[in-house]
Amino acid sequence: MLSKKPTWQEKLNNSKGYPKVEEITTHEQEMGTGTLVIPAPIEVDELMKKVPKGKLITINEIRCALAAKHHATIGCPLTTGIFAWISAHAAEEQKQQGATEITPYWRTLKTGGLINEKYPEGIEMQKMLLEHEGHMVIQKGKIFFVKDYLKAIISLEL
Repeated sequence: MLSKKPTWQEKLNNSKGYPKVEEITTHEQEMGTGTLVIPAPIEVDELMKKVPKGKLITINEIRCALAAKHHATIGCPLTTGIFAWISAHAAEEQKQQGATEITPYWRTLKTGGLINEKYPEGIEMQKMLLEHEGHMVIQKGKIFFVKDYLKAIISLEL
C-alpha cells in the first residue's frame, strides 16, 4: 500500500517535537557557543506573516527573533531556512485552493537581500511581487537581490 505524500500545509503544521533548545555541540561550534533553537515550522510561518506590504525580513532576522523568543543564543540556520521554504510552498498550495490571504513569503529574503530561488514560482514571480510592492530588484550574474533592502527591514517584536 502506498502512503500518501503529505501536503505542504501538513508539513507546515507537523512540529515533530519542535521547538527544541539544545547546547551547541562541538560539531556546530562554527556558529558559536551557547544554545541553539530548532524552531517548529509554524513558528517560522507566523513570523513571515508579520511582514507587512512594503517591508522585508531576512532569514537571519527570523533566526534572531526565534532565539530571543526561546532564550537561546542563536536560531538554527538550516531548519529556519527549510521551514521558510515549506511555508512558501504551503502558501502557494493555499493560493491554488482559492485562499486570498497567504503568507507573503516573497518578503523573506536570504542574507544580503538575495531572493530565494527555491521559493515557488521562481525568481521572476518573486521579482514581480516585490517590484509591485515598491522594491527595486537588481540582477548581478545569476543572483537577484533587493536594492537597499536594509531600509525596508522590519524588527520583529515577539
